[in-house]
Amino acid sequence: MGEEIQVVPGQVRILIVDDLPIIRLSLQRILTKAGYHCRDAEDVPHALQALEEEPADLVLCDIQMPGASGLDLVKALQPQIPEISVLMVSSMEDAETAIECLQQGAFGYVLKPFQPREILVQVNAALRRRMLEIAFRDREAQLAQKVREQTLEIRASREEIALRLIAATEHRDNETGMHVRRIGLYAAEMARLLGWDHQGIDTIQSAAPMHDIGKIGVPDAILQKPGSLDEGEWVAMKRHTSMGAAILKGSTVPFIQMGARIAIGHHEKWDGTGYPRGLKGEAIPMEARITTLVDVYDAASSRRHYKDSWPEDQVIELIRKGRGVHFDPRLVDLFLANLEKFRAILEANPDEAPDEDPGI
Repeated sequence: MGEEIQVVPGQVRILIVDDLPIIRLSLQRILTKAGYHCRDAEDVPHALQALEEEPADLVLCDIQMPGASGLDLVKALQPQIPEISVLMVSSMEDAETAIECLQQGAFGYVLKPFQPREILVQVNAALRRRMLEIAFRDREAQLAQKVREQTLEIRASREEIALRLIAATEHRDNETGMHVRRIGLYAAEMARLLGWDHQGIDTIQSAAPMHDIGKIGVPDAILQKPGSLDEGEWVAMKRHTSMGAAILKGSTVPFIQMGARIAIGHHEKWDGTGYPRGLKGEAIPMEARITTLVDVYDAASSRRHYKDSWPEDQVIELIRKGRGVHFDPRLVDLFLANLEKFRAILEANPDEAPDEDPGI
């Protein structure tokens, strides 16, 4: 990799900074003869002004100067390294300061009295290192961008898998595709507010929409019944939680594993009166507690063929009453404190128009 990078002097701009005119002239002659474009400055303030007027690829700077030192210049240029390569010129007495300059980002130093060849070798080395660091930084940026793109592709693929898995249920139930998508978005927002990492947020966004996948095993007569269910029908309906877990169990894919926990746990209640296992409080998996809350919020806020959407104040009252009974109190408090975020998700992802002909 290092062999491929060549310094082309005619394309390099160098700023020479020294308080002694004879040193500036000597360095300028050496570098100009080698093909470099050179300017000079007598002190740090003039150097900074010159760099504002025209950028440089390399700054060749004396360490000991009246007023601000070469070290001060290195510190001032530190945010611009490696766009600007800095090479120090020092005497033996400045060795300790030269090392501090290196620690601050300078690429190297040349000891006085210097030889023309030594100056050219050090300048070339500093410029090559600059080019390598810029190339490495750019490759890292490209890699990070590729990772972001692949992450978005994976997220989209996982969401598609989840939506396709529940598609059969969606056509048999009274819920809509946008409902399950909103559940994922709500759950992800709640996880974000809880401080989950990106992986956990992405996982629950894909997993939560599968909460009712077990309804595929519920007979149509029960699933689509417009009135109240009798005792036997209610028992059959409640089985969708364990059915969902059975459909998703055994997977090695994290979001499907979480989906299984959500499927069997999203009808549990904080006070232990839920089903199918009667879990209570912290025994209910957090992802299931989150889905329970956002599912109720969305169901109450949305229109179905058997009901109109509730006004927001009634929905909020329902959630408040469920605090510590149906829902995890901490989640309710967090939800209500950030209600505008969930309202925005609801408004940005409306249900399809009712009775819309899909053209099938």
